[in-house]
Amino acid sequence: MVEPDLHRKNAALLVIDMQNDFILPSSTIHLQGAEAIVPNVVKAVEVARSRRIHVIWVVREHDPRGRDVELLRRHMYASDEPKPVSKGSHGAQLADGLLMEECDYKLVKTRFSAFFNTNLHSYLKALGVHNLVITGIQTPNCIRQTVFDAVSFDYSSITVIVDATAAATPDIHNANILDMSNVGVATPTLEEWCGGCVL
Repeated sequence: MVEPDLHRKNAALLVIDMQNDFILPSSTIHLQGAEAIVPNVVKAVEVARSRRIHVIWVVREHDPRGRDVELLRRHMYASDEPKPVSKGSHGAQLADGLLMEECDYKLVKTRFSAFFNTNLHSYLKALGVHNLVITGIQTPNCIRQTVFDAVSFDYSSITVIVDATAAATPDIHNANILDMSNVGVATPTLEEWCGGCVL
């Protein structure tokens, strides 16, 4: 196994959808269990920065009229209710404790995968990144689809930090973690990852 220190300049941490509308219990699209992982995501970002790993904040920001929203959520933008993760709204902001720094990169997506109709792959290639570390929500949708697209793009290593990601229930989370591990994705805990045994 190659010592992780040799890879760190070639790695990026993706923080996916850690926004108020997905995390706060008052939101109509709140994900149960999302709030509990915020401290671990904060820690993962701190460790990434200390290791000089690129930090990429992957967020949803939709047109307030819902013109760029997938079909399954379009009805939410036709009512008078607050529009989920609409651009410029409080719901689209990062959750408390998560701070984007000037050297970080913000990537806006409008579908589950961070690679779909975005410049993520070309941006990572320009940086020389071929190792990805994934945190955020939620495991069966945005995490899983981003991971499987990364597998298709032949990234050298893909890591999902299991306790810095979450789904609606532990059973859903664990089943999807198992599926990803079965295609070669590393699935350490935050403690294992911070200890350096996994990039």
